[in-house]
Amino acid sequence: MKLTMQLGSRSYDIILKRGCLANLYQFINLANRRVFILTDSGVPEQYAQTVLAQCPNGTVYAVPQGEASKSLKVYGQVLQAMLDFGMTRHDLLVAVGGGVVGDLGGFCAATYMRGIDFVNCPTTTLSQVDSSIGGKTAVDLGETKNIVGAFWQPKVVLVDFDTLATLPRRHLVNGLAEALKAGLIADPELYGLFECEHPEDNLEKIIYRSLRVKKNVVEQDEREHGKRACLNFGHTIGHGIEAVKGVRGRRTNGLYHGECVALGMLPMIEDKALAKRTRAIYRTLGLPVRTGVDKHKVLAYMQHDKKSSGDSITVIKVPGLGCWRADRLPMSELPALLGLSEEE
Repeated sequence: MKLTMQLGSRSYDIILKRGCLANLYQFINLANRRVFILTDSGVPEQYAQTVLAQCPNGTVYAVPQGEASKSLKVYGQVLQAMLDFGMTRHDLLVAVGGGVVGDLGGFCAATYMRGIDFVNCPTTTLSQVDSSIGGKTAVDLGETKNIVGAFWQPKVVLVDFDTLATLPRRHLVNGLAEALKAGLIADPELYGLFECEHPEDNLEKIIYRSLRVKKNVVEQDEREHGKRACLNFGHTIGHGIEAVKGVRGRRTNGLYHGECVALGMLPMIEDKALAKRTRAIYRTLGLPVRTGVDKHKVLAYMQHDKKSSGDSITVIKVPGLGCWRADRLPMSELPALLGLSEEE
């Protein structure tokens, strides 16, 4: 399967095929240039080695697994390694891993020598259904997610379904939350693929349709001036939950990104029947439907969200399946959105 992101001179193909990682050389020039392969310690080593074997002049650099690697410190370390490798603006960075590697690698490619070629090879469900396309690259600043970044489109994206075979089920399901988001805002048929006993049996169709939703949105609004904001559905509250209870550093018993987004979507679904259906899907998948997180701390982080402006913030709501609406809310309404009374 193949999709093509239509962005004029920045257009690129998205290849979806089992085993395609071993054929990267067919989609981009790996010869006569240095190839810096960025991965992390949690990604099976053979994936980066599969890419390295195709490169006459390549190197593999692994950062520690986890969100903590999306930091200015690690970003600087990767840039130094690229410089030490002798990278020029004619060379290539290939990201092999999940969303952390893709976000970090894309930002390094966007800023090294004012921009070099970048290829994304997502190896997790979360990155395959969402973060691998669209060109938004970033690192975190303290607990504030994705606040330092750039728009930098890849030259090609390789979605190799075989890489998902090594994922634990919880990680597999974590990514499906973003796919369910795409169905809720834009694709009832995609949403319907989840309403069965074993949604993971539809995995390849789910990934394809999720990417198609995001592709269509990005083509209309590459730099998030309007419609692309719909992709933030669930993220305003979700990022707040993730800051308080997300898996990070020594906090290994927390919630993953997709789980936080799933929790953030529920209060934004205005159709009660649809919200009930969505909770049923969460239970089938094993996604959380509630959390004991401190809502006051979540509120504090939401007030620093990059979608906030002064005394208001933009949130995405779903009035019915397959449609969405952007609301600009005063900050004073955020406590009620979280179920906090004024007295609290």
